[in-house]
Amino acid sequence: MVREIMKDVFFLAQKSDPATKADLQVARDLLDTLKAHTDECVGMAANMIGVKKRIIVVNMGLMNVAMLNPVILKKSGPFETEEGCLSLTGTRKTKRFREIELEYQDQDMKKHVQKFTGWTAQIIQHECDHLEGIII
Repeated sequence: MVREIMKDVFFLAQKSDPATKADLQVARDLLDTLKAHTDECVGMAANMIGVKKRIIVVNMGLMNVAMLNPVILKKSGPFETEEGCLSLTGTRKTKRFREIELEYQDQDMKKHVQKFTGWTAQIIQHECDHLEGIII
């Protein structure tokens, strides 16, 4: 189900709670909502649809992928950039890393550890900031 985009900065500034198997519908709603905003958005976190759960979805080129309870384990290659967000007006400067190693669970609750680089790594970092209540 496509959900409304949360724009309340107070809500977005709160940390998200761990996701469980009971939250899989939230992941599906996030995927539907990202698909509906394909022209203007490449990733989303659950708090962007009003749910404080540690779930993100990321456009990986040919498909959108849901990740539950993502944790960045390693990061390298810092750089400065500017990002926008569907939940916020305008763009903001931030520091990102060119390569990250991420631990997450898929929609079957299976754990993965995977390296990401470039644009995909940047999207994941942005969405993980959302989960921590970091507004950029």
